[in-house]
Amino acid sequence: MSPSVTTRYFSEKEVARHCTKESCWVLVGTRVYDVTSFLRMHPGGEALILRRSGSDISAQLDGPPHRHSENARRWLEQYYIGEIDRECTEFHTETLRQRGNKSEAQDGTEEDSAINKCSKVDDETDLVDWRRPLAWQVGYLGEKYDAWVHQPVDRPIRLFESDFFEANTKTSWYMVPAVWMPLVIYLSWYGYSLLAQESTRLFITSDYSFLIHKYWFPFLFLLGMFMWSFIEYCIHRFLFHMRPPAHNYYLITLHFLLHGQHHKSPFDGSRLVFPPGIASVVIGAFYLLLSQLLPEGLGTSLFVGGLCGYVVYDMIHYYLHYGSPRKGSYLYGLKAYHVKHHFEHQRAGFGITTTFWDYPFNTVIPEQTF
Repeated sequence: MSPSVTTRYFSEKEVARHCTKESCWVLVGTRVYDVTSFLRMHPGGEALILRRSGSDISAQLDGPPHRHSENARRWLEQYYIGEIDRECTEFHTETLRQRGNKSEAQDGTEEDSAINKCSKVDDETDLVDWRRPLAWQVGYLGEKYDAWVHQPVDRPIRLFESDFFEANTKTSWYMVPAVWMPLVIYLSWYGYSLLAQESTRLFITSDYSFLIHKYWFPFLFLLGMFMWSFIEYCIHRFLFHMRPPAHNYYLITLHFLLHGQHHKSPFDGSRLVFPPGIASVVIGAFYLLLSQLLPEGLGTSLFVGGLCGYVVYDMIHYYLHYGSPRKGSYLYGLKAYHVKHHFEHQRAGFGITTTFWDYPFNTVIPEQTF
């Protein structure tokens, strides 16, 4: 800690009073953290933190059952507000000032603990200038980019100087179903109507084909959703988590715009779902591909299932970051899994709506790390 910053000191009674959703403090040794804004983000649910509010959580950080990663500890440092003096009462303010002055006068030769090494972002010393848009800065980080982008922070990111371009990178979660679900409903009706005409045939060879009945529509719809889950995995693993060459400014910038900014600021609620304008380009490309490869009724039925799968993916992804699923539920396990992907296992755990594809491709996060 810089000696120019005055350390705040608190009594144990004062810390213990902050034990509600409106004001929740915790201790790690003698360090005090205000984690109020983190409650709804915690993968184990806010109740887990509230039960330990006002107390020392060192044992919970070190585990078992779960040892928190260095990134998680670094994240915690963003909420640091001061120190506790266990020997004082609330009336010993002069003693606290004296102890604070003594602490600031020390030469700092004592070895830092692991958690003290994980400090919050310093605008003066960080690798980028947070006062300026980041999009055109990150490409200059070179070989330092990969480590930097996987050290998450709890602060908003501005990508572009232009307000217009910046606004087009942000989307409220409800815009996704508002834009795409009407299209899902329409294309479901349209695809079913095409199959109902009893004219959609799939050719196995030039001489052999079979009729695709309208009763196949539910199966084709679900198959489309299943196909999306595989596409989701592949995009996340091979595109979003590519390692751009350290010498390539443009690929580093592209990676940051596609996904790196999400890993740097994983709880930026305005960038957890894809903007419809950008998503429409990719969605349109998939539609054109299927329409060229398959009969219209078949291609439409598969496509609309995939489109519905995409909507489900975006909604689940948002919920995994901001929701509080019931302990033991499917979404509770997914949330813990996804948070592990962000904070500790960035090269594994690529499934969002399901962990299914992580198993055959050997990218599953080991259960014992939870």
